[in-house]
Amino acid sequence: MFSVAHLAAQRSLRLKAHHRNCTMAGDSAGHRMVWVDLEMTGLDIEKDQIIEMACLITDADLNILAEGPNLIIKQPDELLDGMSEWCKEHHGKSGLTQAVRESKIALQQAEYEFLSFVRQHTRPGLCPLAGNSVHADKKFLDKYMPQFMKHLHYRIIDVSTVKELCRRWYPDDYEHAPKKKATHRALDDITESIKELQFYRDHIFQNKSEDKKRKISENGE
Repeated sequence: MFSVAHLAAQRSLRLKAHHRNCTMAGDSAGHRMVWVDLEMTGLDIEKDQIIEMACLITDADLNILAEGPNLIIKQPDELLDGMSEWCKEHHGKSGLTQAVRESKIALQQAEYEFLSFVRQHTRPGLCPLAGNSVHADKKFLDKYMPQFMKHLHYRIIDVSTVKELCRRWYPDDYEHAPKKKATHRALDDITESIKELQFYRDHIFQNKSEDKKRKISENGE
């Protein structure tokens, strides 16, 4: 027999899940974006590892709905000592290398926490991974956090693609895009990526769409 306390706890969990599903249903849950940035010991998928990960959830209009974990993942000293000079310099300067040495968080624990976070705020298979040059992050996530990636849609939203198109098609607008601080820390990089995409949306996509509507109106179409 189940105790009254156990039954009450189960009912509470069901109510929370129902509330979460209703909230997501009313907020176009399928249009949410899962923003991720990784810091790694390098770009070689065969030998390098994830050392920091942050995650944010936005709606379709790039409003931040939820801020997830920002975790520093423990890696062996030998791996850190074998990093490239670029990584040693930038991760050392940012304080990340020392933080990795001191971290107690294993990769498996990190995946569990991030998976729990996205499950709370998104439905399985609906929301794409988003970020800057996020194809590189995706390779590491596919290998080292497969359950996290399984929850997401197979498509990605890569801000760097929009950036390159803007640079070629709208160079004047491109010159006014927000400049990055290049801290090479996960949460900072995500925030900058969202702001960058907001700029492209406000100054290119929206403006060009309004221009097209105006021309159609002027031509009486």
